[in-house]
Amino acid sequence: MQNKILILDFGSQYTQLIARKIRELNIYCEIYPYNHFPDIDKTVKGVILSGSPFSVRDNDAPIPDLSKIKGKIPLLGICYGAQLLAYHYGGKVAPSEHREYGRANLQIKDKSDILFKNIDNNSQVWMSHADTITEIPKDFIITGDTESIQVGAFKIKNEKTYGLQFHPEVYHSVFGKEILKNFTVNVCGTEQNWTPNSFIETAVNELQNKLNNDKVILGLSGGVDSSVAAVLLHKAIGKNLFCIFVDNGLLRKNEFNDVLQSYKGMGLNVKGINAKQKFYDALKSISDPEQKRKAIGNTFIKVFDEEAKKIKDVKWLAQGTIYPDVIESVSVKGPSATIKSHHNVGGLPEFMKLKVIEPLRLLFKDEVRRIGANLNISNTLLGRHPFPGPGLGIRILSEITPEKVQILQNADAIFINELKKSKLYNEVWQAATILLPVKSVGVMGDERTYENTVVLRAVSSVDGMTADWSHLPHEFLASVSNKIINQVKGINRVVYDISSKPPATIEWE
Repeated sequence: MQNKILILDFGSQYTQLIARKIRELNIYCEIYPYNHFPDIDKTVKGVILSGSPFSVRDNDAPIPDLSKIKGKIPLLGICYGAQLLAYHYGGKVAPSEHREYGRANLQIKDKSDILFKNIDNNSQVWMSHADTITEIPKDFIITGDTESIQVGAFKIKNEKTYGLQFHPEVYHSVFGKEILKNFTVNVCGTEQNWTPNSFIETAVNELQNKLNNDKVILGLSGGVDSSVAAVLLHKAIGKNLFCIFVDNGLLRKNEFNDVLQSYKGMGLNVKGINAKQKFYDALKSISDPEQKRKAIGNTFIKVFDEEAKKIKDVKWLAQGTIYPDVIESVSVKGPSATIKSHHNVGGLPEFMKLKVIEPLRLLFKDEVRRIGANLNISNTLLGRHPFPGPGLGIRILSEITPEKVQILQNADAIFINELKKSKLYNEVWQAATILLPVKSVGVMGDERTYENTVVLRAVSSVDGMTADWSHLPHEFLASVSNKIINQVKGINRVVYDISSKPPATIEWE
């Protein structure tokens, strides 16, 4: 069994960063809501308590049951997690006189503390909290402070329990990754052996044991996640994997044929299905984005069901679900407040009589790419931008028609091709073109026009959990705008989205 670190999530925007930093150390970790985590067995080498938007002084403050953790295995509280440990065990937490947000310098008071091994004194850390610890319990020892914070870090006597008022997982904490390494490696004794090759070996063995000789059907999208899932499953079960690539009428221009061509030579059993009209029929008169997603997801399921019935004794549906999908579909306060539904997360209708297998559900996007590289998947495929499951259906902000799809496909093709020609494609995490339900007046030649507006969207990110808008050159944007307006009939205005995530999302719907 793989040794791991558990991260208990209290709703912090930084929780995923903790996991990413630890995995960069080749240490496996998992995120769970603070009120719903697995039993602490021998594979769990340590536990980390995340930050939170809540205050420990709130009546409905999230408080976990730490009875089987504290004092028994290593425990690290970060920000809210540190305040929780101090407050819950007899200390005092009060509102800060000034909200403590941004850079600070950590003074290490106990240089023998293993958490600060090889950490420079007075190094920069990142604060983000409205409360502060004003008094610690009697068995706590202050190990670090800053100019404005009395309790910047602490440990508990005779326990492997630690607290940090700052965020070591954030880039601005200069030695943050080293502090997390000190905790996970030196305190918890976790081995740094979680690598792409070890994941592949473990995943293949688990898939073989779970699936045996069962047949599996997988919906390919042409994207990174489903392709890596397919090759991994093929490595495990070979000819028992049946791949389907559905043309839902919402793909990029020429993508159906291009993707089918890219799978040639990979050894996969792939069948292409033209189901455009079924999706257009299902989407007729629908403008609401959530209803669109459900209509597209339900139609996918029907298509899969029809194809599955053509394969004798198929028992499983494989999906390319990855960790951000799972995280965004779970809430620390119970059922998720829906940001958007993920059609590839969760169960299936009973009528399908298929079980779900998700070989990548615990990986971040960049980890999926590294796994793919180790599986010898081409860089061309692994370097593709993420593309949403509902496709262009959520990039047309109104009722979907074949005519609108064609307009958007043509505009999008110009944007993507120009990014590649200008060698900007790989500098961008994701690029999209969005067709707005907005028409405006324009002039072409001597004629007045009244046509559609498209938005160009390009963002930089690591895994899509947060994203900044890409500062593409003005000359490039001007050229793309000019080509779209001149070459795509029905568009007379192009705008560029300069919103980041948060507060915006990457997609518009």
